[in-house]
Amino acid sequence: MASEHDNYDLFKATLSRLRQDIEQGVYPPNEKLHPLYELATAYHVTRTIMEAVIDQLVEENIVTRRLGMGVFVNPKPIYSSGIEELGSVSEMIRKAGKVPGTQYVAAEVIEPTATDLERFNSSDVLAIARVERVRTADGEPVVYCIDKVNNDLIPIGQIHSQDSIFRLIERYTGKRIQYANAHIEPIGFHEKISAILNCRPDQSLLLLRQMHYTEDHQPILYSANYFRSDAFHFHVVRKRL
Repeated sequence: MASEHDNYDLFKATLSRLRQDIEQGVYPPNEKLHPLYELATAYHVTRTIMEAVIDQLVEENIVTRRLGMGVFVNPKPIYSSGIEELGSVSEMIRKAGKVPGTQYVAAEVIEPTATDLERFNSSDVLAIARVERVRTADGEPVVYCIDKVNNDLIPIGQIHSQDSIFRLIERYTGKRIQYANAHIEPIGFHEKISAILNCRPDQSLLLLRQMHYTEDHQPILYSANYFRSDAFHFHVVRKRL
């Protein structure tokens, strides 16, 4: 009879083998793994050990259990970074080694709402340039962006000429975005946006609402970015006070 130590060694060895097989493409992204008993037989371990291996891979976000469907391999994110690192979506995509692209959905000049005036901390904002875009990585849609800026600062007609609003703001105002106040919200299937980003019905989105500020603390850009959760992973380093 195998000892507890022997079982733990088998667990570690099997975990390493299955993790490596997934990394090497034996089980491609989005593919369903074989049933538990078949995996246990293939890796010469008990179902109990294989179940523990799958539990660990779920914990590591390498695979996902879909209720009533099975266990599926998660695709690797194209971008993973600390949420405290501020950059434009274009910069994120370039850092992932992909080519950023833009598909324009809508652009309009609107009257600022009370919330807009509060966000921009000014009652002098007369018009807001609101732009909706799909950002792509090597042609694949990965982020749905809704951006708002003071139309007197950045005319809406100029936004079409630049992929990066960050760079456009620097060029037009001479000011650089220095930091942002961010709110993160995981959301389920979005009837409009999920379809545009080619998401599965059970695939969540990560909504990042950000108010961006210049070096002199001027609120200058509001963004609501819907990231595909399989393409972008964010983490944060927390320190004990």
